[in-house]
Amino acid sequence: MDLRDLGVLIVDDEHAVRDSLRRWFTSYGCRIDVAADGTEALAKLARGKWDIVLLDIRMPGMDGLELQRRIREIDESVIRIMITAFASAETAVEALKEGAFDYISKPVNLAQLDLVVRNAAEKRRLLAETAALRQTVEELATPEEIIGETPEFRRVLELVGEVARSEATVMIRGESGTGKELVARAIHANSPRKYHPIVCINCGAYTDGLLESEIFGHEKGAFTGAQALRRGKLELANKGTLFFDEIGNIGVKMQVDLLRALETKQFTRLGGERIVTTDFRVISATNMDLERAVRDGRFREDLYYRLNVFHIEIPPLRARQADIPRLAEYFLAKFRRSMGKASVGFAPEAVKLLTEYRWPGNVRELRNVVERAMVVAKGTVVAAADLSLPFSEACGPEIDSLEENEKLHIARVLHKTKGSVTRAAERLGVERATLYAKIKKYGLRD
Repeated sequence: MDLRDLGVLIVDDEHAVRDSLRRWFTSYGCRIDVAADGTEALAKLARGKWDIVLLDIRMPGMDGLELQRRIREIDESVIRIMITAFASAETAVEALKEGAFDYISKPVNLAQLDLVVRNAAEKRRLLAETAALRQTVEELATPEEIIGETPEFRRVLELVGEVARSEATVMIRGESGTGKELVARAIHANSPRKYHPIVCINCGAYTDGLLESEIFGHEKGAFTGAQALRRGKLELANKGTLFFDEIGNIGVKMQVDLLRALETKQFTRLGGERIVTTDFRVISATNMDLERAVRDGRFREDLYYRLNVFHIEIPPLRARQADIPRLAEYFLAKFRRSMGKASVGFAPEAVKLLTEYRWPGNVRELRNVVERAMVVAKGTVVAAADLSLPFSEACGPEIDSLEENEKLHIARVLHKTKGSVTRAAERLGVERATLYAKIKKYGLRD
């Protein structure tokens, strides 16, 4: 392992030992410093960051065992390696009990030191990677697109917080595009299983035969084309979370097999006989009326109750109208960064259209509309004409005002002509100058 830039502090009361070890570590490109006693070492630890500390056990004043306890209080991640001329089983055991990584004797064998330091450096690297991973997981605890301040959506977030720490099976209901997978990921990211994978499977994307292989895996030769063993989603989700999207689409036979696996946490791969045991939590999602499917005999009642232990209903976007501008601004900022554009916001008329639209495709549709608007927008403000909305009965409440209807009609025509004022004027049967005046009056362009 490369030791360059490794921060090493040597603490020993013998000048010869400090000097010898300094030269050895310097030859490897390490960042090195020395201290003659515990007090000096603590001062240097307070001023800088060190990866490894080599410390003598027997020193005047503060001995090595006390010093390593103090180091652990300052920074538990620092690797401590003990050095002493008084090698004994008792001191070695005591040092290791106090958290020392390893123990070497004087005179120092450089080959042994090389091995110990490389192992310590590898441990330090793994600790740093683990800390970074944990930090990343913490930052992702609530996926950033879960945005909303309306009472309806705040209730969803409260339910996520309530169920996340438990092992309860969760069913998430809601229309297509409402963010069911995002909610599932938020539950996983706030659960004790968050450092293990969340494995997602879209049950509507496979035929029953392929879905069986996806979920349970298969042995080599289980069917034509099965040229190697393949682990299924149940196995891959071990210690983590298994998310079944569109759970209502699985066939009756698969429902039986899945129920058995959920109850026992055991299964066999296709073409296999060995029982595989796995530990996973289940979250499922659907936009289907499962209660009707149960009554019609298309979905097993026992599986329904097994999956529906805890229920979360995500409201459609039209039911949380006050959240639309904030979501739109979030997507605008996201695409502004990715596209390198200077757009800074929406024109008031654009916000009005976004808020009044019924959003049959929910948050997913809003995201797509904002992305397209960012592509076609010419100025620094996204205008109403930049929005690709199907102006129809899906739009908001009926408008009685003649002026409001004129404004909306002009926006529709500009949309159809992709923002061309010349062609829009021709369609409307007015002069371009007249249309420009109307556009300015209604704020349809920045």
